[in-house]
Amino acid sequence: MIVDVHTHNLLPEHWGDEHRKNWEPAYGKPYPHITPAQYDEAMQEAGVDVGIVFGLAATRAGVHTPNSFVADYCAQLKTPTIAFTALDPLDTDWREQLEEAVALGFKGVKLYPVLSLFDPLSEDFDPFYRMCTAHGLVILWHMGATPSPQGRLSISQPLIIEEVARRHPDLTQIMAHMGHPWQRDSMVVLRKHSRVFADVSAAWSRPMDGFMALVAAQEWGVTDKLLFGSDFPLWRPSVAIDGLRRIAGFRAGDLPHVLDETVEGIIHRDALSLLGLDDPRPSR
Repeated sequence: MIVDVHTHNLLPEHWGDEHRKNWEPAYGKPYPHITPAQYDEAMQEAGVDVGIVFGLAATRAGVHTPNSFVADYCAQLKTPTIAFTALDPLDTDWREQLEEAVALGFKGVKLYPVLSLFDPLSEDFDPFYRMCTAHGLVILWHMGATPSPQGRLSISQPLIIEEVARRHPDLTQIMAHMGHPWQRDSMVVLRKHSRVFADVSAAWSRPMDGFMALVAAQEWGVTDKLLFGSDFPLWRPSVAIDGLRRIAGFRAGDLPHVLDETVEGIIHRDALSLLGLDDPRPSR
């Protein structure tokens, strides 16, 4: 079984001017328009059984993907999917947005504090966390770097999730990208909190960084809390899988290396059971 916990479906216009101004110079290309058919083709190519799908929301940056768009997009897919809402907790109507997502059958929330510019540590957001917990929603945090000059890196670090988990131990959370470039901090948070996980999306794209992160996960004993994510459409799942497997081939004398079973465990992990999500595939 392959579950891709990190796939995007937003349209270029959902970015406002943010991608054109700040991301294209870093990535060298405009954000693509991915049709449902193209999404299905990429998932099928890699043998992905289930995809978690979401857009982005950061109101101050002019970034927003409507819940209705995500619901309609998923309804057109052949790939079994689980929809997450993208929400900015600074919006005055965040409760209405969250209730709408629950009514649509969404099972989680994608948060983007580095661009939304909300401080996850503020107790002002405890009602939001409590509401997510009450509905059994998974929070997936963008965690770590951004090329956007207006982004606040100080509120995009793994130790922030440690404090949220202390106050809300029953809230299921995923730190995207293993919190790059602060992956070692992510490992101590994963070990400490049973309901906190991390996805490996983009980890392989900076191979030495990814190599050291996966070795650290082995040394801290938390490889079983790492989930596969591709960050599609930035990278296709097949490319992400190949990149992770290449990292397992790195050797530096007798220094520790990434074990094959670590990478294969990530790729084939039953993330749905770990996250408490129902399998959307038709019963067989």
